[in-house]
Amino acid sequence: MDDRLERVIRQQLRKAGRQFEEAKRAYTEGRGDPEGSNAGTALYDLPADGDGRARIVCRRHAEKRSVTVDAEGRPACFESGHPDCEGCAGDVRDGYVETW
Repeated sequence: MDDRLERVIRQQLRKAGRQFEEAKRAYTEGRGDPEGSNAGTALYDLPADGDGRARIVCRRHAEKRSVTVDAEGRPACFESGHPDCEGCAGDVRDGYVETW
């Protein structure tokens, strides 16, 4: 019984650790300062503001935004599955995104 209990406790601790890391990552991204997310700004040669965020025009909301861009070309406001967001990310990767 002790081996089973020890295994369950270890599994639960690992699960809690993964949840903590995910929450920490989400909090950091929500603050607009994800670690390494500005890599996309330089990688895709996008104009940047003083904080290093890319200056793009949002296709979904038709507004100017300063956002971080990850190495995969996705702006911080990217919503997976939304056609405008998918198109914007594709445009960033292809170098055709509208900027200001």
